[in-house]
Amino acid sequence: MKLDDVKKLHQKKYRTQFGYYLVEGEHLILELLKAHSSAEEQQAITLYVTEQFEQWAHELDSAFTISVVTQKQMSQLSDTKTPQGLIACVPLPSKQTVKPLAAGERCVYLHEVQDPGNLGTILRTLAWFGNFRLLLSPNSVDPFNSKVVRASMGAIFHTPVELDVTLESLSERFKQFAYLDLNGEAINSPSFGNFECYLFGNEARGVPTEALQSFNAVPFTIAGSGKIDSLNLASAVGISVYQLASYS
Repeated sequence: MKLDDVKKLHQKKYRTQFGYYLVEGEHLILELLKAHSSAEEQQAITLYVTEQFEQWAHELDSAFTISVVTQKQMSQLSDTKTPQGLIACVPLPSKQTVKPLAAGERCVYLHEVQDPGNLGTILRTLAWFGNFRLLLSPNSVDPFNSKVVRASMGAIFHTPVELDVTLESLSERFKQFAYLDLNGEAINSPSFGNFECYLFGNEARGVPTEALQSFNAVPFTIAGSGKIDSLNLASAVGISVYQLASYS
């Protein structure tokens, strides 16, 4: 890709148009290398580095294409105030037929999540515990947004993600749904582990009531002090996933 086109990849429409996204920083590049282990995968990735990191890049045991750029060019490629000097241009995952769930695999569905930090943290949590699949509704923040990729700390490379999964389509795939509600059963109840799909809503609006009713979704609650009426979305997912992992 031309450098001028790479600069545009911070916008979703250009990521979609060109089929690439950006990964910045040493830690994320190393996670990328672990996740893309074949030479064929690596050859499709271009690693842009400043002169300071040129030797580091060449010492990687990789087939990345390495392109040295100036500090000014790196500043134009990066969306951070202090560029780290390494940015990879990575092909977006190809759209594939939805795979059946693996044994013990659970699905976490996010409806119109908007905050990149929340999504990145959720990806990191799911990757930590493993055997979770993330389903994202239309109108959710793009998981290949640079802020999400950074917040995920590389978990985006290790967590199965399905994009543009509509609420309506869920009933065709799952029979049992659970969600969080202040008036639900406690999540430390053994029955919390009996569901196929766990629904979490938009940070402000939650999951639409009509969808919960049509799914006969079962409410559960995270016990708290009662001093406030809600948890941060990423915290709520994290507590739920921790509980679910204890049943495995």
